[in-house]
Amino acid sequence: MTIGEAARISGLPAKTIRYYEDVGLISPARDANGYRAFSDDDVHRLAFVNRARGLGFSIEDCRALLGLYEDTARASEDVKRLASEHLHRIDTRIAELQAMRATMAALVSACAGDGRPDCPILDDLASGGGATASRAR
Repeated sequence: MTIGEAARISGLPAKTIRYYEDVGLISPARDANGYRAFSDDDVHRLAFVNRARGLGFSIEDCRALLGLYEDTARASEDVKRLASEHLHRIDTRIAELQAMRATMAALVSACAGDGRPDCPILDDLASGGGATASRAR
């Protein structure tokens, strides 16, 4: 099948499919005219990667997951370890975002938002985070 058909079935843009080929996640056959010829297996791999990427796995994680998926002698503990490491990265990012939100909420709360020129938000940005919302009030 063509790249357009593979894109439609896998839910990925053709540009992304070309990128996945460039980084070695898929290796579709080539027709005599040089066009990519995607097999059902290629499309399945693309859908697999699309789902994994949707869950936030990196390209390298996807490569490892594909390898594990294709290895019928794999140990599920290897898959679980990789997924657990990813979950830890997600939890870390969530904590970072919660801290960022708390800082922004404090800064927004500290700003009067009126016609005066003083602004704790701008003061904090200008100080590199040294000004705290409570100090800026």
